[in-house]
Amino acid sequence: MKAGFGGSFRLTQIQHVVPRKKEYDVVIIGGGPAGLTAGLYAARYQLNPVIITKLVGGLVTEAPIVDDYPGLPEIPGNELVDRFVKHVRKYNVPIIIDEAVDVKKSGDKWCVKTRVHGDFCGYTVIIATGSEKRRLNVPGEERLAGRGVSYCATCDGPLFRGKKVVVVGGGNSALTSALYLATLASKVIIIHRRDQFRAFKVYVDRARKTPNIEFVLNSVITEIMGNNRVEAIRVKNRVTGEEKIIPVDGVFVEIGLVPPREFLEKIGVELDERGYAKVGPDQSTNLPGIYVAGDAAGGPCKYRFEQIITAAAEGAKAADAAFKYILQVTSK
Repeated sequence: MKAGFGGSFRLTQIQHVVPRKKEYDVVIIGGGPAGLTAGLYAARYQLNPVIITKLVGGLVTEAPIVDDYPGLPEIPGNELVDRFVKHVRKYNVPIIIDEAVDVKKSGDKWCVKTRVHGDFCGYTVIIATGSEKRRLNVPGEERLAGRGVSYCATCDGPLFRGKKVVVVGGGNSALTSALYLATLASKVIIIHRRDQFRAFKVYVDRARKTPNIEFVLNSVITEIMGNNRVEAIRVKNRVTGEEKIIPVDGVFVEIGLVPPREFLEKIGVELDERGYAKVGPDQSTNLPGIYVAGDAAGGPCKYRFEQIITAAAEGAKAADAAFKYILQVTSK
């Protein structure tokens, strides 16, 4: 779809538009903070970029509140994405709602094959697909997904108004989701496999002060129970081995992310031991002209700190590197 459609932009108002042009300087896969920033910087360099994404904003759209992006305290994730997109729209960068399924070399360009709209070709490709939510992989999870098991508090939270829910995890996503759910649910239980949290202290402190949030630490869910919907969870204490069943109405899983290993391997991008793309300081990969930015990037040069601001920074670096690469290949 084109980013320059009229009217006030809202993520829920995206309309499907068939793209006409298929040749660009930079093809960006992913429309989260890294991809949108890459598109912005590429356009500012007078390049001709296009963004292909399944979801504008990526996982940021699921954040109930973002309180760590400078200058925009306590902003809802959707609103932050709106601001990113409006900035990108200023430079008329096309945003195509589609899924990239492969990337192959064609002459002096790389061509991105999409599921719906065919190929989009450019001198460079910036992969900013991010990562996917990690599953618990316990009995009952898959069967009850969408029936009380959720991976998005802002998406499904209103369905649990006045009910009892659990949030699994100990990072920022888990704690901010719990704080959001506490405004809706009668009770929120945070289950974490350790007794220390990776989340920012401000989130942990606020959760501890919230009357209807309870902590169950050093514990893991071993089973999600229920017939047609979630009715209870089986929890095991990792220290004592004690098990107990807790009646609940919903389970929100926030235990981290997994990289797009299969997609990266298919392209031929070299991966690190965890399945993330090995990138250099400029986000370059082993394939000249292919860059990876954001949560999908890894390797020894990557400082892993999954934040919106670091993803955006990597998107900017990738666009800068792509600009310099294009200058080289087009001057021959």
